[in-house]
Amino acid sequence: MTWLIAGLLIFLGVHSIRIFDEALRTRLVERWGEKPWKGIYSLLSVLGFVVLIYGYGQARMQPIPLYELPLGFRHASSLLVWFAMILVIAAYVPGNWFKKRLRHPMVLGVKLWAFAHLLSNGTAADVLLFGGFLLWSVASFRAARKRDREHEAGLHEASPALGIERPRSKASATVIAVVLGSLVWAGFLVDWHASLIGVSPMAIPVQVTK
Repeated sequence: MTWLIAGLLIFLGVHSIRIFDEALRTRLVERWGEKPWKGIYSLLSVLGFVVLIYGYGQARMQPIPLYELPLGFRHASSLLVWFAMILVIAAYVPGNWFKKRLRHPMVLGVKLWAFAHLLSNGTAADVLLFGGFLLWSVASFRAARKRDREHEAGLHEASPALGIERPRSKASATVIAVVLGSLVWAGFLVDWHASLIGVSPMAIPVQVTK
């Protein structure tokens, strides 16, 4: 469990700088330069991700059960992950409705993904991993919305005094986001999750009675 905690602290810690101190990020970029900052940021992110994946894999070998929800929650989890995948993909498709309306579909996608996995996974390692990402996504979204309000009020340096003009969303971009997100979700549901994680989302847990 130590490696999992260390990985979470590194990965989420790096991604939490803007949550707790936006000015710190600005100072670091000014001091080190844009490219060195991005290089260090990326390096720590990859390191944290690798460590948390390794730690989660080790923790799964000796699971500590905390709770087990009814089977129906697993179906709800799969549905929520579908929405999560659409939101994550929408973050990379310019001009779609999700990006225009929700502003930060990636963070909301992570929030749904983490919450969904807590519905179908109840070991201590699962609560640490997915609970950590859920708390981070909640804090990250709140901080991002605060920055949005500051931009719109003309309080941020990069924001024009009269606010920000947002272009209209395109139906075609929204359809692309939904289709691609659905395809990625289907891929994980049918094969990729089992291949990469070693557990199939479609597998029905077997209850052993004594």
